[in-house]
Amino acid sequence: MSGKGHLFILSGPAGAGKGTLRKILFKEMPDLVYSVSCTTRLRRPGEVEGKDYYFVGKNDFVNMIQEDAFLEWAEVHGNYYGTRRSDVETCLDLNYDMVLEIDVQGSRMVKLAMPQAVRIFITVHSMDELENRLEDRGTETPDQMLLRLRNAAREMLYAGECEHTILNDDLDRSSKELIDLVWKYRNQSAGL
Repeated sequence: MSGKGHLFILSGPAGAGKGTLRKILFKEMPDLVYSVSCTTRLRRPGEVEGKDYYFVGKNDFVNMIQEDAFLEWAEVHGNYYGTRRSDVETCLDLNYDMVLEIDVQGSRMVKLAMPQAVRIFITVHSMDELENRLEDRGTETPDQMLLRLRNAAREMLYAGECEHTILNDDLDRSSKELIDLVWKYRNQSAGL
């Protein structure tokens, strides 16, 4: 992949800790670029436009789909999510390493479009643990929680398709594993 940056994809079920691990990774490696996805879902308290997501209306999102503006997009939990193609291609062409934090469907689409992408699946020990984490997060209604847990059961099967799986049972160990993994790829391309 000479002359191009690495594309790392973090995926896994809601509540597995993808966002937490990503934030730790970026503290360790601030030169990584985070791909900010577009979504039609409502903004959660504390989320910042252009930092967490680009919040767009459904009609605008559908227009972007028709214009082939997305590298990947999906309807998840009743909302649309997508990664703008131009953001990723520009970053990689400039030899920057980029991280996507996206769902399983999106990860599959990106891997088809960009086979060099490195998929890292974040998982937990059990569905009970996932349910507890979602309850502790307190951001979902009971109906949303049920939908996320149903989807999580299917998403857990995706782990075997990914190049790497990280069990997020201990934050210190899990974050070190993720950081070491990214360094490994970066060092390989640098010939170290």
